[in-house]
Amino acid sequence: MANTVANVTTGKPNAAGAIYRAPLGTALPTDATTQLPAAFLAMGYCSEDGVVNENSPESDSIKAWGGDTVLTYQESKEDTFQFTMIEAENINVLKAVYGSTNVTSTSDAITVQATADEPEEAVWVIDMVYRGDKAKRIVIPDGKISEIGEISYTDTDAVGYEVTVSAMPDTNGVTHYEYIA
Repeated sequence: MANTVANVTTGKPNAAGAIYRAPLGTALPTDATTQLPAAFLAMGYCSEDGVVNENSPESDSIKAWGGDTVLTYQESKEDTFQFTMIEAENINVLKAVYGSTNVTSTSDAITVQATADEPEEAVWVIDMVYRGDKAKRIVIPDGKISEIGEISYTDTDAVGYEVTVSAMPDTNGVTHYEYIA
């Protein structure tokens, strides 16, 4: 098969929104273009670093006497997504990071309680646009924030919540789905 320049692309955020979160059990989208149900809440702007997906198996080997490798086996295969949400006053972002019951708001104030509560599992969707205006959608049926980076408050950088979402397998053993249209 010949090389095809048209298959080379970048992943830009969808202008209408790129990262969404809904309660666990919400019906999953099954294509790249259908409008998301109202249960999916927008996480707003993401830093210029975009989204990084690490989906690599971790393997080990068994060696025979004499040093020959006789078996390589998979120990684990984590599927994680890392991104930085930079809308520090977006109530949806704060609830994703601190937990839905730990964030309250009124018309003029937001209160956040940082606790040791276990992060909530949720459905996550990442929408982007490929070269040639092709839609790409990643659907994480069961994702949980497993890491939160340092939060910096400086004169020159946006306050952001760098998170790692760990994707867990659904009833079909799938940790995430990808759709391109």
